[in-house]
Amino acid sequence: MTLAVDLGQSGARLRWSDGEHISTRAKRAAESPVETLQDIFSELVAAHPAAVAHTSVALSLTGFYGTVPDPDPYGLLAQEFFGATEVAVMDDGLAGFMGAMNGENGVALSIGSGVVAVGGRRGKFAHADGLGNIFGDEGSGFWLGKHGLERVLATRQGRENDFTLLDFLSDAVKEFDALENKTDALAQSLCIATAKRVLEAAENNISSAVAIRDRGAEQLSKTVAAAWLKSGGMSNESMTLTLLGGLARNKGYEETIRRRVSSLLPQMRLSPSKGNHLDGGLLITQTMREDNPPLLRWWHGS
Repeated sequence: MTLAVDLGQSGARLRWSDGEHISTRAKRAAESPVETLQDIFSELVAAHPAAVAHTSVALSLTGFYGTVPDPDPYGLLAQEFFGATEVAVMDDGLAGFMGAMNGENGVALSIGSGVVAVGGRRGKFAHADGLGNIFGDEGSGFWLGKHGLERVLATRQGRENDFTLLDFLSDAVKEFDALENKTDALAQSLCIATAKRVLEAAENNISSAVAIRDRGAEQLSKTVAAAWLKSGGMSNESMTLTLLGGLARNKGYEETIRRRVSSLLPQMRLSPSKGNHLDGGLLITQTMREDNPPLLRWWHGS
């Protein structure tokens, strides 16, 4: 029996043969994925006491920045909770790619609170962005919301003159005013939550929001191209792009990303995802039985 786990910046999902569990416990900026999993596994055992025996565990985890570390702490934790004898520890970008592409050559671009792209071509994989919101994640939910809020807060102070967007994001500004700390996790969450409103403002033809959306799509197109070329692909070669994450469901953002990527990779074909990170994690345990560094490392217990 295999337990598949997908841990992100907004929560976690866990799936086994006859059940599923959704947790709001997310990885916090100052902790390792192991610390987060400790709480999530305890939560799972309490909520589903019958679902505690899993010989194989697939861990799709955020926070690796494209390089999976020593898998021992993850394997030992899964062994402690579930009696696991093998654990696949993978970057969540690789799990997203495998779930979305199901063997096709191309790139899976995940756009959520952060951004990660994984390209795959003939068994070679490459990772782009996924660097976190300080050093990367350009075009992500955090990035969109931050730039929208920056502009309207500057307008309120007289440093900008964008009263149309300020009115459109008035509820977000009220939430900003209510924050006790303007730089902690709640402030980051406000940026992420504001992203959808920024995209809605772009759909309403508010010029500053359109500019933010277009710049985000431009950065994402570069991320896609980097992942594809680093995996051995060529710019004039046929390839498939799949978009994952809640923001990818915004039609305006999807179309803008498609156009920008097509300018760099003319033979790109946009395709719906065939599955999610949990599907990808399970597929990896079935088809990739060896380490594939830096994105996948296995742990085997005694």
